[in-house]
Amino acid sequence: MLEVSETNYDLLQKQVSSLIEDESNMIAILSNISALLNDSLDQINWVGFYLVEDNELILGPFQGHPACVHIAIGKGVCGTAVAKDESQLVADVNAFPGHIACDANSKSEIVIPIHKDSNVIGVLDIDAPITNRFNNEDKQGLENIVAIIENQLS
Repeated sequence: MLEVSETNYDLLQKQVSSLIEDESNMIAILSNISALLNDSLDQINWVGFYLVEDNELILGPFQGHPACVHIAIGKGVCGTAVAKDESQLVADVNAFPGHIACDANSKSEIVIPIHKDSNVIGVLDIDAPITNRFNNEDKQGLENIVAIIENQLS
C-alpha cells in the first residue's frame, strides 16, 4: 500500500487564499478549491462540495467520479456533518451507520461543514480509497481552509 505523504497545510492555505482573494462567485471559488485540493492531497479519490438547498444537500463543484446528487440532512457522513454541525472524520466508511456508498472504492472520508451567517450552507467532502486516510492534522488543516472560504463568502 502506498504511504500517504504529509500535506503542507500552511502552504495549501496560502494557495487557497491567493486563488480566491479577488473572487466573490461561490461556484467559481468552490470549483477552483476542489481542483486545488485534488491536485494537492495524496491518496484521495473524490473531493468536492455539497450545498444546502431546500433542506437537503445538492452536489456542487467536485473532482472525481460521478457522485450522489441528493443527500438528506442527517443521512450518511455528509448529512450527519450538517445535522450535527461538526466535522466528521471517518476511518472506515463501512463501519459508519447509514453510510451512503456513492463510490464503492471509497474506504475513508472527511467532511467539514461550511457556514455563512452562522448557518451551515454546505460541506467540503473528501473520500479516499484507503482506510484511515485522514487524521486530526488533516481535520485541522481542512477546517482552516473552510474558514478561508467562509471569510471570502461573507
